Amino acid sequence: MSPLVIHHPHPWNVSPAEAIALQQRLRNEVIARDELGEVRRVAGVDVGFEEQGRITRAAVVVLSFPDLVMQEQVLARRPTEFPYVPGLLSFREVPAVLEALAQLPYLPDLVLCDGQGIAHPRRLGIASHLGVLSGLPTIGVAKSRLVGVHPPLAEEKGASVELYDRGEVVGKVLRTRDHIRPLYISLGHRVSLETAVEYVMRCVTRYRLPEPTRQADKLASAVSRAKPRDA
Repeated sequence: MSPLVIHHPHPWNVSPAEAIALQQRLRNEVIARDELGEVRRVAGVDVGFEEQGRITRAAVVVLSFPDLVMQEQVLARRPTEFPYVPGLLSFREVPAVLEALAQLPYLPDLVLCDGQGIAHPRRLGIASHLGVLSGLPTIGVAKSRLVGVHPPLAEEKGASVELYDRGEVVGKVLRTRDHIRPLYISLGHRVSLETAVEYVMRCVTRYRLPEPTRQADKLASAVSRAKPRDA
């Protein structure tokens, strides 16, 4: 058993202003270099909502790596306590994700999150927030762009360009299949951007999404949900 240890704990029942202040503080704890060992277990994380948003439903699936065979899948449900505020979605979602991770018999070596890492106005999207609190290496794998601009992207699988925000490289725009809409990859915690892109591509099969987050999305979407994708 590998118990989940919460680093830098903080309250969740805070005002939006207090949440922003917490983001400004926790962003300084993000490690933007590779600090991960051998990856044998890779997890995907996604979050949905039930009862018209009143219940947060977090899904975590763990696959073996590199063969991507399902090992575990868990769900956690808890009342939604934080309002929907763009740029603060991790305060709605991370508490349930932490509960789901705590159910795993063994923690994963790497976590791919359906959402942003540092490609976020305050450089602390859900992947970075989750990584700083859990201590796990995390990658943001977002289906849409929250911040930044980028040059044109070639249409072939594996093409990537840098995503810039206020003069800083905050991620990469990555084409995971030929002529299919790209993904927005950003480091979350304890993983460099280059390594993040490498692992995402190694987790891609024949779908647009890498297999860990694709499986987590299926599990989180098993009931109706309403979730903007700008976490």
